[in-house]
Amino acid sequence: MYAIIDDRGHQYKVQEGTRFDIQLPDGADDAKSITFDRVLIVGDTGGEPKIGKPTVSGTKVVARILGEIKGEKITIQKFRRRKNYRRKTGHRQRYMRVQVESIG
Repeated sequence: MYAIIDDRGHQYKVQEGTRFDIQLPDGADDAKSITFDRVLIVGDTGGEPKIGKPTVSGTKVVARILGEIKGEKITIQKFRRRKNYRRKTGHRQRYMRVQVESIG
């Protein structure tokens, strides 16, 4: 069984046991699990998928929070020729790694 969920403008295709990274939500510091209510499609490997308009009612995906991680470093450079202007900064996005426990 698989599902396509929507979380803060990003869509993920998940199955039970799938690990994936989401953007760090506000207020989820102490939580052990997270529930995704916006399920767009639910399907089985052999049958027809159930497509929501826009979401499948009564379906949710429960995932266990594994921890917080940081993404790759992104380098930002600004440069203006002949003006002696150079700026170099970096950024690492914070993500939350979750593992799907149930689709139902």
